[in-house]
Amino acid sequence: MGQEISLSQFDTDDFIRFHQKLEQETFLLNQLIEQKACSHHNPVAGFELEAWLVDKDMRPSPINERFLATLNDPMASAELAKFNIELNSNPVLMTGDVLSGLHRQLQTTWKNAYQHAESLDSKIIMIGILPTLKQEDLNLSNMSDMNRYRALNEQILHSRGKPIHIDINGAEHLRLDHYDVMLESATTSFQLHVQLPLEVAHHFYNAAIIASAPMVALCANAPFLFGKELWHESRIPLFEQAIETGGYEGAAQGPLKRVSFGSGYARNSIIECFQENLEHFPVLLPEDRNSATEAFEHLRLHNGTIWRWNRPLVGFDEDGTPHIRVEHRTPAAGPTVIDTIANAAFYYGLAQNICTEILARGLPLPFAQAKDNFYQAAHSGLDCNIIWFDGNRHRLQDLLKSELLPRAVSGLKSLGVSPADCDDYLGVIRQRIITKQNGCYWQRQYIRERNPDFTEMTKNYLKNQNAGKPVSEWLLCE
Repeated sequence: MGQEISLSQFDTDDFIRFHQKLEQETFLLNQLIEQKACSHHNPVAGFELEAWLVDKDMRPSPINERFLATLNDPMASAELAKFNIELNSNPVLMTGDVLSGLHRQLQTTWKNAYQHAESLDSKIIMIGILPTLKQEDLNLSNMSDMNRYRALNEQILHSRGKPIHIDINGAEHLRLDHYDVMLESATTSFQLHVQLPLEVAHHFYNAAIIASAPMVALCANAPFLFGKELWHESRIPLFEQAIETGGYEGAAQGPLKRVSFGSGYARNSIIECFQENLEHFPVLLPEDRNSATEAFEHLRLHNGTIWRWNRPLVGFDEDGTPHIRVEHRTPAAGPTVIDTIANAAFYYGLAQNICTEILARGLPLPFAQAKDNFYQAAHSGLDCNIIWFDGNRHRLQDLLKSELLPRAVSGLKSLGVSPADCDDYLGVIRQRIITKQNGCYWQRQYIRERNPDFTEMTKNYLKNQNAGKPVSEWLLCE
């Protein structure tokens, strides 16, 4: 959930000073974008993968502080809960063997982390929501010992003025109240980053929005929460409701939420997202970063407390030139390393292809329809129907076969990705579409057909994950 801070308590003056600096940095970023002074570097890819630490019974193991201290890997970091970790990649130019390069990175990082977890009598598992998780696991004693999380908990609950209420209606219905932000830690994601040339950044951002529906269905891996079968990708409503707080004037139920699909496309520039951040979202973490305006430290800290499913970010090239990245947050973690990189391949290719179409012909789909498609896909997965560019309703599994997979192939080729990488990783996606077996489908079929025991299912899930075969080839073994 972003950068660490040095304090967890703030007064009114802290908020005023922070907001002033946020205004200055947003104004400067706007100037640099208008002057075309941000990076025009060719696209660069990267990722963040969130994972669970579990014990031999597949229950959450709250040992991330000891795990990270002894692992001593700069690519690994803490998450909100003590039983979650995050594994990062080094950025790679999005061309040539970019996918196999990312695969090697993740395979090495994952293998080292897994072996290290075993040395601590634990395991790590990549899955959207841990099926064995219980609500009582999500308490403040299991919150990672970081000021950022303590402050976020306090500020979000203060802005709401009432407990967090979860109401998710899927195959079954889950309703409950919770009294801290720890519900967010029940969701683990695979977050894809693309650094973009300034001139196409907002077009790619819009393309990522449109690509979100097929991505969330194809990568669905979170059907169960607290023993209930909910959406195909239950992370989506859970995360949105777990941090449900909105804009100014206490508008927790207002139209702009901190976790959301967003309020619209970026029409003319990516700056529109950062201006919306400034104008519509109160500051949650008002730490004075004591930094130059050009470092955008306050803008970046504030942006890290607004979780659009597609989120623009500001970073810096090696020479210090500011750049724009788009973070795509819709895929669940897992099920395997190769599935994860295949998901990245499909996203990079599809978003690039849609971006090219936007540049040539304009936006092909109203934002309201892209948003509706996304929630339909999160709810019903590959079985859903969505409205596509021709204005017609399509079964998503059929649309993936007939149009979206060819678009992804075309997009990767236009980026100069090697034919071998295209064939290898999109071949994994092709087989998943044919079998209709993603992580969600496997979990549901296991519980329905083999054994309604979440512990045994999770053990078999982990066994399959460690075997390394794509999820489309998994059997319902016991």
